[in-house]
Amino acid sequence: MSTSSDGGNTWSVPVSPAGNPKGLGGQPVVQPDGTVIVPFESLKGKIGAFRSTDGGATWSKEFSVSKIRFHPNSGGLRTSPLPSAEIDADGNVYVAWEDCRFEPKCTANDIVFSTSGDGVNWSAVQRIPIDTVGSGVDHFIPGLAVDPATPATPASGAHLALTYYFYPNGACTVATCRLDVGFVSSPNGGATWSASTPLAGPMSLTDIAATSQGPMVGDYISTSFNGTGTAATVFPIGKPHAGSVFDEGMWAPTTPLPVASAAQATRHASSAGTARGRGVGAAHHAIRRR
Repeated sequence: MSTSSDGGNTWSVPVSPAGNPKGLGGQPVVQPDGTVIVPFESLKGKIGAFRSTDGGATWSKEFSVSKIRFHPNSGGLRTSPLPSAEIDADGNVYVAWEDCRFEPKCTANDIVFSTSGDGVNWSAVQRIPIDTVGSGVDHFIPGLAVDPATPATPASGAHLALTYYFYPNGACTVATCRLDVGFVSSPNGGATWSASTPLAGPMSLTDIAATSQGPMVGDYISTSFNGTGTAATVFPIGKPHAGSVFDEGMWAPTTPLPVASAAQATRHASSAGTARGRGVGAAHHAIRRR
């Protein structure tokens, strides 16, 4: 980890966390007291986190958020359970990733999340109820936003917004997979969630630029709150094309995305059924380590 105190013009000598953990996709967030917490995808098949309480001079060992249960997506689309992390006004950290533990035989991914007040102790993993368990819908590449103006207390809780990709039918092939973008929100720190709002799609995998690791819409997707309490997101859309030149531009909704009210957010997050799926953990990283 390197730090800068002049807006990024110069950077410190890199400092490794204690124990030299290995992974990718680190997402630094800063608590009100200056503590920096970095959730990341560990090469040990789990979501981990480490922290610094002295401005980045030293970094702690890796703490475990949760083991990963990951379903490789159909059609060879390039995805990985990289975390998306944000923080609320009270300093509570929220981490979301794709995970199949709640689905029978791990046949599809849900978007799940965990929270922590200190980066050391993490809550039980909860499933975001975008679709019903066993629906066959495959969800992946989450982009989580937390309104920094909203605290976890009082009971109304922090406002959360989530953009994600999904296959309406996860049991598809390169020829039949249809890729969509959706949006859900929570007005109470993730306790309940809205119904899904479609943002884009369907896209064909043949209209998405190929990489050495499969068709790719990016390792990440972005969602952020603005000063009015609404969310904005940016994502690539692959449009039908002819020949070898792709039409995969970056797009955003024309209007801000509001957070659902308590009356609209009627779908409850749950940690029930955690032992359902098996999936894979570290094995899927083999191609990334080359």
